[in-house]
Amino acid sequence: MSLSGRVALITGASQGIGKACALKLAERGATVAVAARNEEKLKELVNHISGTGGKSAAFPVDVTDEEQIKNTCKAVIAEFGKIDILVNNAGITRDQLVMRMKRADWDAVINTNLTSAYLCTQQVISSMLRQRWGRIVNVTSIFGQIGQTGQASYASSKAGLIGLTMAIAREVASRNITCNAVAPGFIETAMTAALAENLKQEALKLIPLGRVGAPEDVANAVAFLASDEASYITGHVLNVNGGMLMG
Repeated sequence: MSLSGRVALITGASQGIGKACALKLAERGATVAVAARNEEKLKELVNHISGTGGKSAAFPVDVTDEEQIKNTCKAVIAEFGKIDILVNNAGITRDQLVMRMKRADWDAVINTNLTSAYLCTQQVISSMLRQRWGRIVNVTSIFGQIGQTGQASYASSKAGLIGLTMAIAREVASRNITCNAVAPGFIETAMTAALAENLKQEALKLIPLGRVGAPEDVANAVAFLASDEASYITGHVLNVNGGMLMG
């Protein structure tokens, strides 16, 4: 599943799943544009990729800012000539019961997790249409499929991302562009590390494979969907959840 000659843009790439995706795509031969708010972590990631023989560049961006997204996409194309692969991974949580949830927290989650994916896709789609090849991979969540107490905003954003995936897949399929989603379950990241130990143990009981997932498990799925081997898959949600949700 070589990605040699491809240029990938990954949002939320400074840590966790986004970082793992950047490392995996670079390992497969892609030139990787990594985007996130934390410039220092991005530079560390670029140095690591460069140190292993890969090609990468950092693009600091706040994905809730439309102008920053536009400028970032233009900068990536100016530096690398194109964007073949877009991984919409940026995401946050602002957990609270819906009756207590503040509108500002709702907006922050929707804007970061869902609206940014729409904006990034809108900016790269012209380049993909011209070259008649593209891969868009949206990182959603099992909680966008089954819901979760205290995560009305997060679950809504991730469910919306699934709908966005299918709509885009239908719009661009005739130009050899695919759009798919990866839905992680319980993955060991900074986001899940903040959970209480008893909650982690309860979650573990729900995983038939008996282990928490690693960011690399998600990155492997993203790399597959970004490859030529996945050329006949579009509008699909690939579950990476250890069996927590089947069917």
